[in-house]
Amino acid sequence: MNGSNQEHTLSVTHFILMGFPSSPEMQLLYFGLFSITYTLTLMGNAAIACAVRGDRRLHTPMYILLGNFSLLEICYVTSTVPNMLANFLSTSKSISFVSCFAQFYFFFSFGYDEGFFLCIMAFDRYLAICRPLHYPHIMTRQLCTGLVIFGWSCGFILFLTPFIFISRLSYCGPNIINHFVCDPVPLMMLSCSEDSTTQFIYSAFNAFFMIGTLLFILSSYALVILAVVRMPSAASKRKAFLTCASHLAVVTLFYGSILMMYVGPESGHTVKMQKSVPCSILIMTKHLSDLKIMFNLFSKRFISLWHQALIHNLSFNMFHEVLGSKA
Repeated sequence: MNGSNQEHTLSVTHFILMGFPSSPEMQLLYFGLFSITYTLTLMGNAAIACAVRGDRRLHTPMYILLGNFSLLEICYVTSTVPNMLANFLSTSKSISFVSCFAQFYFFFSFGYDEGFFLCIMAFDRYLAICRPLHYPHIMTRQLCTGLVIFGWSCGFILFLTPFIFISRLSYCGPNIINHFVCDPVPLMMLSCSEDSTTQFIYSAFNAFFMIGTLLFILSSYALVILAVVRMPSAASKRKAFLTCASHLAVVTLFYGSILMMYVGPESGHTVKMQKSVPCSILIMTKHLSDLKIMFNLFSKRFISLWHQALIHNLSFNMFHEVLGSKA
């Protein structure tokens, strides 16, 4: 009986990602659109991460968290977009069993990590605005490092349980995934074994993540807004509100796209909605919006430091050119 089950499970060696069935011309259009968006996302986030890493004056908790969030955003989109771009130009559109499950594990783990980083950033803003005198003593280098490690690792640990349950399901055919990525919802629908426990665990973990992190973020910013309202200085109010508004905009885009893409694993309507072009564009424009918002978080101080670095490099190069010409 065990041997029969093992054969059953291993009968599917690869999956077919349908993506967006359309003419070759439309496939090329999708490829160009997503390639440009993906490249801009990588360039913008890499610029932020390099700027934070390269200037010691930006080695403060807020910018360290922002730099790590940018690196996480690169990992998040890279876990799915390159394969999706390759499928636009491919006729087979196949992905191996192992690669498919690796893709959805990393995609969801990085997604969970983004939620936890948004919580950490909300906590950092709460301490900076509501406890300004205690902030340097609470948000120490050790605590900031610990929060960064927590943010990167927690998603991988938390999503390990639903991943194991879904990967242990039997897949005996068909192997066509009605999606552009290896998503757990269509994967569970393709399974030959009806397992309500796995569906419950997947839904429970998603609900725990969504509700828990969102409540934490909203509670933190509610306290921040109350503190900002009580500030006597109009300039301080404006600066704090701009920072909070930028953070909340990222939160709205992140959780809004999740709610639109993942309504529930048992809805027959969900898969069509998940793979539709507008929702796909929503995900990608989310990343572009994140970049714009994160750049806004870099205050006048950051822009000033960036200009100083550019002027310093330009002067250094001109100095060497003058010396070279004299020699």
